[in-house]
Amino acid sequence: MATENALLTILVEKINNDTLVLPTLPAVALKVRRAADDPDINLSAMADVVSQDPSLSARMVKISNSAYLGRAVKVTSIQQAVTRIGLRQIKNIATALAMEQLFVSKNEIVKEYMSRIWVDTIEIVASSMAVLQIHTKQTKNRTLNLDSMMLAALVHNIGVLPILTEAERHADVFANPTFLDVVLEKLAGKIGTSIMTEWGFEPEFVDVTQNWKDLSVTSDAVSYLDLVRLGSALCGKFESHKEDIFNAAVEKGIIDDLSAVLSDEFDELRNNAKQIFQ
Repeated sequence: MATENALLTILVEKINNDTLVLPTLPAVALKVRRAADDPDINLSAMADVVSQDPSLSARMVKISNSAYLGRAVKVTSIQQAVTRIGLRQIKNIATALAMEQLFVSKNEIVKEYMSRIWVDTIEIVASSMAVLQIHTKQTKNRTLNLDSMMLAALVHNIGVLPILTEAERHADVFANPTFLDVVLEKLAGKIGTSIMTEWGFEPEFVDVTQNWKDLSVTSDAVSYLDLVRLGSALCGKFESHKEDIFNAAVEKGIIDDLSAVLSDEFDELRNNAKQIFQ
């Protein structure tokens, strides 16, 4: 217990003094976000920004040809990809695709955590996106976007990163699963909120990182928060509250009934979403 408390104490102290080192958004994501916020940006200028990062360009072309965008005609250039994806969506999609760069570590135990959390996150992203597509089809409610859904689910647990970085810094003491689990559980939400604020993300993303685990926080309208929770429950999180989350989703009209997320259609939508990150 003493060690876990020591790590908690260090982290809490750093949070309170504002000295916790938060991850920075990958440079290419920053550039794309800045460009997307420029009212004078056009598709060709945006394609230039994206093409500065060959790996992101390749993934953008791939996503343009994926079942996720559901088009038959193949695109081959970043210009065509940007045109197909559209300026509004590109901000979130580029950020989402760049996110994986943050989940790396040199320490074996921390690396193990990072890769497990990343795999877990992609499962939740895919399930949340599939839920949104089913919801939109059943209700014709289009207030929530698939690209924002992707990004919200991707960052829902982003608060784990500084904790793991801190553990890596003092690996001999803290890189230990027994108390890392406890600390992640206790602090990830609070730290995630700081990261989202620091990155200047919109309130709906802050809401997700801050509140996804706290089932007492709800909203009247269907929100990204609801869908991340439902996606997480479908991936085996919230073991003891799973039923409550499923019932709440039906009651709120997110899905008509549970069979909607146990269908072949749901599985196909989820697999399509997962392919984006493969």
